[in-house]
Amino acid sequence: MIEAELKARVRTPEGVLRRLDERAPGRAEVYRDTYYDTPDRALDARDQELRVRTVHGTDETRAVLTYKGARVDEESGSKPEHETRVEDAEAVHALLRGLGYVPLIAFEKRCRNYAFEARGRRMLATLVRVPEIDGTFLELETLAPESELSGALDDVRAVLTELGIAADDLTGELYTDAVRARRAD
Repeated sequence: MIEAELKARVRTPEGVLRRLDERAPGRAEVYRDTYYDTPDRALDARDQELRVRTVHGTDETRAVLTYKGARVDEESGSKPEHETRVEDAEAVHALLRGLGYVPLIAFEKRCRNYAFEARGRRMLATLVRVPEIDGTFLELETLAPESELSGALDDVRAVLTELGIAADDLTGELYTDAVRARRAD
């Protein structure tokens, strides 16, 4: 499956938050993401990602191991995604390091997630603040087979418009790149 996702800078967070609250209950979570690569950055060179995410919510803490393949849509950055919940994040970190992977970058995302149905698709909207980056972001995604990617992205764009996001608010900027740039300053 392809994660058909678009990300936007949010100009009016209060308005978007209100519109999301009208659609579904939100849940506050803090993500702690660590991205891994080989010492020669072979994954990055192939536009692939390997991530361990620990999610701290109000009721539970869970961990997820994610592999993302190379982009299948340059404009949106949509990628095939495979992920699985893991029992012990520290064991997965140790396993990856033992296999020769090195942490490339780690950072925190403060999120408010909304799961809802729109245009016949399950969607996940996430309002994001990364403490090291200025601004608020909105990620909106749905999973789709590659053959349906174009239609799924059209549906995501339509829902973003309903949420008050304009086409010129969309961004392809990666959090990893923005955090790296901020730390280099």
